[in-house]
Amino acid sequence: MNNRGGIILKTPAQIDAMAAAGAVHAECLRMLRDMCAPGVTTASLDEAAEEFIRSKGGVPSFKGYHGFPASICASPNTMVVHGFPSKDPLEEGDILSIDVGVTLDGWVADGAITVGIGEIDQEASRLLEVTEASLFAAVDQAVVGNHLGDISHAVQRTVESAGFSIIRTLVGHGIGRNMHEDPQVPNYGEPGRGPALRAGMVLAIEPMVNVGGPEVYVAEDDWQVFSSDDSLAAHFEFTVAITDAGPRILTPWHLPATATVAG
Repeated sequence: MNNRGGIILKTPAQIDAMAAAGAVHAECLRMLRDMCAPGVTTASLDEAAEEFIRSKGGVPSFKGYHGFPASICASPNTMVVHGFPSKDPLEEGDILSIDVGVTLDGWVADGAITVGIGEIDQEASRLLEVTEASLFAAVDQAVVGNHLGDISHAVQRTVESAGFSIIRTLVGHGIGRNMHEDPQVPNYGEPGRGPALRAGMVLAIEPMVNVGGPEVYVAEDDWQVFSSDDSLAAHFEFTVAITDAGPRILTPWHLPATATVAG
């Protein structure tokens, strides 16, 4: 494991270890997605996530992290990120962002999805489609020889061309033994700028998008983040390794549970 300019490069074996954490993560997130329905509480999702992660020999990365009280972040509707699970039931037409961290054998995997609860309206559906598409556009740019700005610009271009807003005060990050490592990964920027992408870099790429303006505010608990104009918000995230063979998604929640990931 090398450290170049503050960015910790992982060896292929270490990336495989992160992929093992990511496999547990992806299975957990698929389970939570399938559980989402009107009447379900996010507290029950949190309980299920912790039980599942520990049953696989992992630890919920978020629980206790800087005092965070739960194993998942559950952020409904106008809440962007860092939501506390609650006993309030989800309702038809809600959207819910679910962010999960898994630590396995000392390596961290991080990822998020936003789920529609029952039937959602056209605006919410489009928000989810665009935000998820911006994540995949970013992954396509996570190749050796590109720059961090290419990843950031891909998110921005996809989101803003659809008429939505990038939240500029919240960013992705490097990840490895620690939840947050260098570099920060903004969701906006100019192509060709920023650090060159090298094999061994592992990034948590996470578009966070508002239907309305880009401004957000933090609640009095210093955790939960909301859109300032009460517009809907969405959040999707992968942990991605940059390899000589191309980007490797380490948290493949988008694939069927039986699928294998080339790496």
